Amino acid sequence: MRVTRSYHPISQEAGRLLGAQVHAARVARGWTLQELAERVGATPHTVRKVEHGDLTVGLGVALDAAVLVGVPLFVEERARLASEVGRAEERLTLLPRRVRSDRDVDDDF
Repeated sequence: MRVTRSYHPISQEAGRLLGAQVHAARVARGWTLQELAERVGATPHTVRKVEHGDLTVGLGVALDAAVLVGVPLFVEERARLASEVGRAEERLTLLPRRVRSDRDVDDDF
């Protein structure tokens, strides 16, 4: 049985934006859907889902498609991206490893 999941509206907009950028960049490169699918290692159907902003597509597939057609992710230079990852990991070392909630959560809707 497949579970239907709802996504935050901002996530939906971000998915549509990434999809539109991937689509436009693919067309600008003169690549067919099949050619990008082969480069990504996915089916044309999956790449079409990426281009339509479908949030059920695997994150790795969507990011690979974006990188392959030249859509910048977070920052344009790879060295800066590595620097940002390092900074985020440093921040994580300062935070507690576990988060516990002392309050009772009323999740009875």
